[in-house]
Amino acid sequence: MLQQKLKPHIFTVGEQTYRNVKSLMEPVNQSIVVSGESGAGKTWTSRCLMKFYAVVAASPTSWENHKIAERIEQRILNSNPVMEAFGNACTLRNNNSSRFGKFIQLQLNSLLVPRAQQMTGAAVQTYLLEKTRVACQASNERNFHIFYQICKGASADERLQWHLPEGAAFSWLPNPERTLEEDCFEVTREAMLHLGIDAPTQNNIFQALAGLLHLGNTRFADSGNEAQPCPLMDDAKCSVRTSASLLRLPEDPLLETLRIRTIRAGRQQQVFQKPCSRAECDTRRDCLAKLVYARLFDWLVSVINSSICADPGSWTTFIGLLDVYGFESFPTNSLEQLCINYANEKLQQHFVAHYLRAQQEEYTAEGLEWSTVSYQDNQTCLDLIEGSPVSICSLINEECRLNRPSSAAQLQTRIESTLAGSPCLGHDKLSREPSFIVVHYAGSVRYHTAGLVEKNKDPIPPELTRLLQQSQDPLLKVLFPADPEEKSQEEPSGQSRAPVLTVVSKFKASLEQLLQVLHSTTPHYIRCIKPNSQGQAQMFHQEEVLSQLEACGLVETIHISAAGFPIRVSHRNFLKRYELLRRLRPGAAPSPHGPPPDEGRSGWSPHSEQATLQALLQDILHTLPALAQAPAEAMPAPVHCGRTKVFMTDSTLELLERGRAQVLEQCARSIQGGWRRHWGRKQERQRRAAVLIQAAVRSWLTRKHIQRLHAAATVIKRAWQEWRIRMAFLASKELDGVEEQRSSQVTCSPSSSPLPQAQTRLLGAVTRFWPLGLVLANAAVGAHGFRRKLVVFACLPLPVGSPSSYTVQTAQEQAGVTSIRALPQGSIKFHCRKSPLRYADICPEPSPNSVTGFNQILLERHRLGHV
Repeated sequence: MLQQKLKPHIFTVGEQTYRNVKSLMEPVNQSIVVSGESGAGKTWTSRCLMKFYAVVAASPTSWENHKIAERIEQRILNSNPVMEAFGNACTLRNNNSSRFGKFIQLQLNSLLVPRAQQMTGAAVQTYLLEKTRVACQASNERNFHIFYQICKGASADERLQWHLPEGAAFSWLPNPERTLEEDCFEVTREAMLHLGIDAPTQNNIFQALAGLLHLGNTRFADSGNEAQPCPLMDDAKCSVRTSASLLRLPEDPLLETLRIRTIRAGRQQQVFQKPCSRAECDTRRDCLAKLVYARLFDWLVSVINSSICADPGSWTTFIGLLDVYGFESFPTNSLEQLCINYANEKLQQHFVAHYLRAQQEEYTAEGLEWSTVSYQDNQTCLDLIEGSPVSICSLINEECRLNRPSSAAQLQTRIESTLAGSPCLGHDKLSREPSFIVVHYAGSVRYHTAGLVEKNKDPIPPELTRLLQQSQDPLLKVLFPADPEEKSQEEPSGQSRAPVLTVVSKFKASLEQLLQVLHSTTPHYIRCIKPNSQGQAQMFHQEEVLSQLEACGLVETIHISAAGFPIRVSHRNFLKRYELLRRLRPGAAPSPHGPPPDEGRSGWSPHSEQATLQALLQDILHTLPALAQAPAEAMPAPVHCGRTKVFMTDSTLELLERGRAQVLEQCARSIQGGWRRHWGRKQERQRRAAVLIQAAVRSWLTRKHIQRLHAAATVIKRAWQEWRIRMAFLASKELDGVEEQRSSQVTCSPSSSPLPQAQTRLLGAVTRFWPLGLVLANAAVGAHGFRRKLVVFACLPLPVGSPSSYTVQTAQEQAGVTSIRALPQGSIKFHCRKSPLRYADICPEPSPNSVTGFNQILLERHRLGHV
């Protein structure tokens, strides 16, 4: 990815590490270093990351694997409450401060499902538990959470069994009235149960812790006689008895071990017993409590590992989470703060070597013309603390090996005189207490030398160990087994005395081992910043945030990143993303860039491919002046092509992204224009097709309609013709009967005389032209004068002459109209619609031997007269 689109988040880092493990052909172990000031949220961040990996890395292939994955996930998540209860405490800066460092190794396996990493187990490694907190707490601070949990969450029966009555006061339990979220006893017990610690074992653990609380109330008084042991305070006798009962130790040997020291001297190893002073008795009492608690914590870690750790052959890669204590600077700083800050210096050097120094080395390897940026390197401070041959650690260890009492002022003098040439060493001349100042990368810290050597020795009197081995408690028997080898090591002869293994030496060895693991992995860093010291939401103190940024090394990171090229992309990725910028250049040839050429093909070589890539890259970079709207001469050099990568600044990246967006917008507009043109043409074709279809349908419907009309007209015409023929037949039949009747009357009537010739011709005309009478009878109103005569002339074949010499009688002058069928009872009117055809109203000339007309039913009888 060229640019991270999402905001920085712990899940983004977690997903990146998980993808790195999954995607690589040969997976490389990953590590996440969570650092920050105390109270900044390192423990919470580690807890969230463990939940994230427990979810994303649970990809079972069967129901059995699913159950195994669920069990591992639950055990890994349950290890957090247990370790926080026994290893975290409330300090001035944080209510849940980790008083130990831990490296959690999440073990993954890709053998079951290729390219899918499944979590198969985990392992926990701890560093430098602050066991002195058991017996000594600073003002306004508390002991470990577990002590408050058993005092507040125990039931009535458990209180009676552990001798923890309500309201009981313990000197090693300060500020019991404060109620924190971490004081949840049931969560711790349930988590221990899931880890395989059963109820009887839990009861033994809490009983031993209650015995340590009662041991803290054991107080000694000054003895007037050095030959006599220090007596107990009046209120301490009951506490010793209760503590011995809970730890299942004999009371008298316990008191004797706390008050009397055993000394072996001479070659014969003669044993002497010397009563201890009051201070020595308190020290031996505290040493006993710290020894029991440290062994108990280590045993819990081993139980957790045995519960969640997978077999070495069942996992292939891991993701490490390092939750280390943050940089500390208190009013009173001792050996614990020196070791903690020493660990932070080592981690800062690892960060500098991996990121800041690697930046400049990468520029040099890529052939950039790069002026080296000076940055703060903490190697000088590390040389002061752990350097060879002389350092602060070596001087403290040397004081531990000397067979003489240690003096705080003398240790200060040795450190200041021996290491005076170091620029990171300082001293406070106004301080009344012996101390020295170390200038760390995060700031200056003053360390008090009083008690420094004693804490480094961490002396464990052999008689205390032998006493705990006599305990009848099952748990203490496991924590303190009777080992002859250990006894021989604790009581070496004077000539064969082995070098004392100090706290600084053990911590340095474990820290070197941790750094070797980190160097073998791909590291990722999460910097936790605390916005304010009061723990209030939405409140940021600028000075505190800035100091933490400086302490985390982020200021130097920003400085070197801003001075160089923070954005770097490989040639292929750069070409793949920005190749389309060549469209901005007029006349640019089509890109020859395609899939990688075949190495087996003749004529191909890495040099030719690199030359092609360089040419394409230069072609793309030549578009920058056009994008910036500036001449090429005025354009700075914000981008550089290395041997394998392209280096550029944020401004250049924004310029390239803006140009890429411009080209994509042009392409989008072209695509939209082409699509709209295609869509318009398609719509036009569909419109024309619809018109043609509609015209064809209308034509078909019209033809069908006309065919139906023609069919109907044919039917009507045929019916009319049939009716007309029938009526003509009937009329001719009736006329034939009338003529026969008339002829018979003429022939049969002897008295009648033949008609004149003119009358006979008129009767024939009436018979032939009977429609004329009908027309004249019914057209009396409609036609007058000349029009009437024209009708008569049109219907009668009259001789040519003057029309005024002829007279036509109408039907009104006659007796009436005679019907062959029935006589009409009134006037009959015919309403004829005028035909639109030309000459349709003109009656054709009738045949001289036939009777024609448009109505053959009614006949008009004329009165004969002379014209």
